[in-house]
Amino acid sequence: MPRIRLGVVLASVCLLSGCLVGPRYQRPVVTAPPVFRGQEGEAQKASIADLPWWEIFQDEALRGLIKTAIANNNDLRIAAARVEQARQFARQARSDYFPGVGYEVGASGGKNESLGAPALSGGKTQGTVAAVLGASWEADVWGRIRRSNEYALARYLGTEQGRRGVLLSLVSGVAQAYLELLELDLRLEIAHRNVNSFQGSLKIFEERLNAGTASRLETARAQAALATTAAAIPELERRIAIQENQIRILLGSAPGPIPRQRTLLEQTLPPEVPAGLPSSLLERRPDVLEAEAAVHAANAQVGIAAAAVFPKIGLTALFGRISSPLADLTAGRMSLWSVAATAAGPIWEGGGIRAQKRQAVAVWEQARIGYEQTVLGAFRDVSNALITREKLEGVRARQVEAVKAYQDAVEVSLKRYAAGKSGYFEVLEVQQQLVPAENALAQTELDRRLVIVQLYQALGGGWNLSNPGWSGPPAAPQPPPPNPNP
Repeated sequence: MPRIRLGVVLASVCLLSGCLVGPRYQRPVVTAPPVFRGQEGEAQKASIADLPWWEIFQDEALRGLIKTAIANNNDLRIAAARVEQARQFARQARSDYFPGVGYEVGASGGKNESLGAPALSGGKTQGTVAAVLGASWEADVWGRIRRSNEYALARYLGTEQGRRGVLLSLVSGVAQAYLELLELDLRLEIAHRNVNSFQGSLKIFEERLNAGTASRLETARAQAALATTAAAIPELERRIAIQENQIRILLGSAPGPIPRQRTLLEQTLPPEVPAGLPSSLLERRPDVLEAEAAVHAANAQVGIAAAAVFPKIGLTALFGRISSPLADLTAGRMSLWSVAATAAGPIWEGGGIRAQKRQAVAVWEQARIGYEQTVLGAFRDVSNALITREKLEGVRARQVEAVKAYQDAVEVSLKRYAAGKSGYFEVLEVQQQLVPAENALAQTELDRRLVIVQLYQALGGGWNLSNPGWSGPPAAPQPPPPNPNP
């Protein structure tokens, strides 16, 4: 009869374990636009985000910097440790599915004593020993353990997407910093070229001054213009060194120089940058997936809070041997065993459990709104990059015209001044207008390349790469050595 009752208890527990309280997770509904604003024509499946980063950036020096950063960057190492922490948390939650098994061994000796407690033994000195093996298991009747595992798994997946987000940000950050460094190099080249131009003007003014055909005013103005332009050179050199140090931080190394292979103007631009389908962004961008994982985890927390109102049903088992006196340890009559089912639950908590569930629902609501906001921000980032890329082409075309016109004006003004047809002010004015025009064009050339980096990041570039695949392209297979004995 006891065995029958035990079997009934076990069968009931197994049947009840199919229950699962709390809401089932569903992805929050977000309506994706048919096309990104700024996207030309109909949306296509192909996207620049399908390409690995080494196909986007053709500069071998930049590729080497990115590979070094992926291997050594400290932020990425922190993100990887965070993933491992979440993975072990999920493994810990999974252990709740299984029974816990433990042991206890005790031994004592004394007069009128049994395992440390008073006992009557006729004044005799005796020894007591007990060895017990126990097991306990909580039946997941209401799904609390399943919801806990769901929560832990969502957290783990969220940290994994967070790590991939750090990877994408790192690749984009190194590329952006490198391109900004090349733009500073271009500005330095412009500064040196304009210093040479002002030196040429000053030489002409000095020659006319020595010949008595010009005043000291012309020479002084030319010297001031030269000094003002030359002052930009050490400032640019300072900014270049600081930018190099910033890149070295991303590489996880001490401050130092950064190798270059191509100039900014030699950095090729892809002829087309397809953005793909807006709906694909929800499946590819790491921060969107991380926000969705937060919603999933919050949904599981609601289930955990809902299960708190129901009783916890558990099974315990105990088996061992106990002996007092010690000589009877091997006697069969000294065996100890028990099997029991327990149920424990709240009756009145002063509204605490209800408040806990409402708190979990509020956390879920925050996570849901945060997910929607992240999605909207993702659509905005892609649209901004597409519009910027389109408009920059028009800006560059006009700036190229302006620079060419100022260069022609400088050449003409010098000839007019040498022929005595214009004053020194005309020459200096045109030269001073050329400098900011060239710098503005350099900035636009940088922006045209940065917008590709920004679009790649906004689209979740490299979404189809495995974690090891981010390290770079696979090594090309080596040809077999020639056969010495053909």
